[in-house]
Amino acid sequence: MSSLNEFTRKKLTHLWPITLLRVYSGVFFAYYGFGKIKRGNFADGLEGFVNGNLENSFGLIRPFLESVVLPNKAVFAIMVSWGELLIGLALIAGLATRYASIAGAVMVAVFWFTKGQGFLAAQNHDAIWFMIFIVLAAIHAGRIHSLDAKLADRFRFLA
Repeated sequence: MSSLNEFTRKKLTHLWPITLLRVYSGVFFAYYGFGKIKRGNFADGLEGFVNGNLENSFGLIRPFLESVVLPNKAVFAIMVSWGELLIGLALIAGLATRYASIAGAVMVAVFWFTKGQGFLAAQNHDAIWFMIFIVLAAIHAGRIHSLDAKLADRFRFLA
């Protein structure tokens, strides 16, 4: 039995870069989400972001931006700011990590499509974040140094 524990400990020690990537991503998103909440006027910023990028946005998202997001900018501002904060906190704690990573990937994909930047565009940070979130979800980064690992026996959806 002790050899199994030693194997598990070596495995977890070996995978510390995944934990580092998960926690860094969480801190980044929590920081910017909290900043949007604290500032209080994010709805105007969101409107400016969408209007400023509307001409370049990908065709499939433009009607959604014009007919749903802009008329409801206050609701979407709350969803974006609190979404960033909650995704960040979940990643830091490693709680529901796969779900938080998928939500993060969807969120940054919407930002990316709104900006209309190509995948390899030098200024496209959203594509990088999208790939990070996909990797975190695919490898189930919550199994390593996280609350998911500790709670998976009780809550199967975290496993």
